[in-house]
Amino acid sequence: MPSTDDWIHNPLGVVEGMFAASQNVPDSGWEAKAVAFFKDRLEEKDAHTRVPSLNDVPLHYLPPGSLVRFRCFIQDMFDPEFYTGAYEAADPTTGAKVLRCGKYRDVTDCAVDFNSGNTLTAERRTFYCVPIPGENPWAKEGFAASSRARVAPSTSYAPTRQKRSYEEDDDDDMDTQPQTQPHTGPQSPTEARGNGDCKRREKAAPCGPAAAPAHLDLNFPLPGEKGPSCLLKVYEERDGFTLNEAVEVFGILSVSPALGALADGDASSSLLDPAGAMETAEEQRVHSPPASLVPRLHMLHATPLPHGNPLLPAAGLEDGSACSSPSPGELSSARAELLSFLSGVLLGDALAAEYLILHLVSNVYTRRDVLPLGKFTLNLSGCPAAFPERLYRALRQLVPSSYYLAMTLQNMNQVRLVPTKDYGANRLRSGALQLARNTSLFLDESRLEQGQLDPTGVRNITALGTLISWQKVDYDFSFHTMEFSCNVNVIIASEGRSLLPSDCQVHLQPQVAPPLLEAPPLLEEEPPAAQLDKFRKYLGVARLLDYSISDDVAQAVEDDFVAMRKEAPQSVSPEDLHRMLVVARLLSVSRGHTSLSPADWLRAKQLELLRRSRTPPPPRLNEP
Repeated sequence: MPSTDDWIHNPLGVVEGMFAASQNVPDSGWEAKAVAFFKDRLEEKDAHTRVPSLNDVPLHYLPPGSLVRFRCFIQDMFDPEFYTGAYEAADPTTGAKVLRCGKYRDVTDCAVDFNSGNTLTAERRTFYCVPIPGENPWAKEGFAASSRARVAPSTSYAPTRQKRSYEEDDDDDMDTQPQTQPHTGPQSPTEARGNGDCKRREKAAPCGPAAAPAHLDLNFPLPGEKGPSCLLKVYEERDGFTLNEAVEVFGILSVSPALGALADGDASSSLLDPAGAMETAEEQRVHSPPASLVPRLHMLHATPLPHGNPLLPAAGLEDGSACSSPSPGELSSARAELLSFLSGVLLGDALAAEYLILHLVSNVYTRRDVLPLGKFTLNLSGCPAAFPERLYRALRQLVPSSYYLAMTLQNMNQVRLVPTKDYGANRLRSGALQLARNTSLFLDESRLEQGQLDPTGVRNITALGTLISWQKVDYDFSFHTMEFSCNVNVIIASEGRSLLPSDCQVHLQPQVAPPLLEAPPLLEEEPPAAQLDKFRKYLGVARLLDYSISDDVAQAVEDDFVAMRKEAPQSVSPEDLHRMLVVARLLSVSRGHTSLSPADWLRAKQLELLRRSRTPPPPRLNEP
């Protein structure tokens, strides 16, 4: 039986042992047993924390063939590919024919007898995975702190120019290789295999901007992203993954230098990958980047990530983990402290802070036909100059992932928000709206100046409106569009009412005298780390709470709404009822309640009354 160290340090040996033991056993089901073995080991208490993570450990610290994990986002899905699942080879000592396992490998470690009748061809799927877009530093640090893996520089693998962490390499790369598109990821000119000098010299000076070939675009959805990307090879449950899904993958690391032959356009590359001969040169460069830059990860087990908060259990609040979640009393206490903090950030405006909390705990919990239920896009109007950027800096300390988009005329006309299909390279070119669930998208509309939107700008504004209204993004496939549902929390900061739709507009009323608006203590001071963690855990738990309305309360709400309509038929509409129900739901979960109470309903009505008193409602469609 494999030892504890074997399944982490030598998983291929474990797999090959099970394969060899199955040769004389008909219908042994060794593949399912191998997957179950690793799944059982990973489900042992804290066992997964002993597996090194690609997110935290530089690639040269990880031995090839070892078990690693990667917290990632599925950015693209490639066509299925064939591989040699089993092959016959000659034993180097005896010369006897031996059946070998080719699963979980990119390159065989010995000559293959292709004329043997025992050669087995199988199919697997390849997914292109990148780090979680917009993941904030505190979340990254939280996940890294939970790791108990101990690693040292690998002596069996020495990639060219891969001697520092991803963060350091990306900093140098961004200095020497400017981005040509605002959405692209950092590019490393030292990996430019098409340039002779850069290819042959390990420690040569970085090549000029013209030397970076197109295949080095790591295709990150957001600009300035740092970290590894990988090609994920999936064998079992190949149809269980979806585009834009956040998962934590456990797999066997493959960084064979022979994989670089595909990117080099080597004529012999078709021997390494017979399917490669059917691809164009551009497809080979994109689908087979250098393994030192984009390693391969052969999946043994994967778990979806219902949230990106390192302070919460990985399974959310399910499967008995609710015992570790705060009680309603603790949630109420955390809410009161967070309300005080956000009131200070919002210049003393307690009402705006109330609605900001409701926005932060909102979540699309279901869809009824095409209508996403639970979304709560907030338009914070009346923002002073430079205030939105400072507000965003405070919010990114609270949410696991976020993205700030300045809606300048240049950005609207140039940034690619919607992913597009590149048929030449047969890949999906990422866009800034390709985001993981519960990402906070901060739109700074106060930066929008007078000018003309070109066709790209019009499409971008339309895409933002579609995202806000329907929580979907229509990806551009040239000849048609393909709809992808999403779950993104959008907040819009503007001077007046936003030109984009929203679920709720709150006009900011600063309680601070204008000369003090620029004073740094009010906006820049951060709470202690322990209090910030309390806020982060509170928001994560409140967002995951279940919610229901009893029949008695539902009837009471209906009767109350009928009475409101009788008193003021012109000022209360069905849309107002829907908004009050949403506010009441979010108010309940923000207080740690899983069902609507009469007190929460009355409080929601009061909040809406105060909010509507600040700004006149939008004109009705039947009004002149």
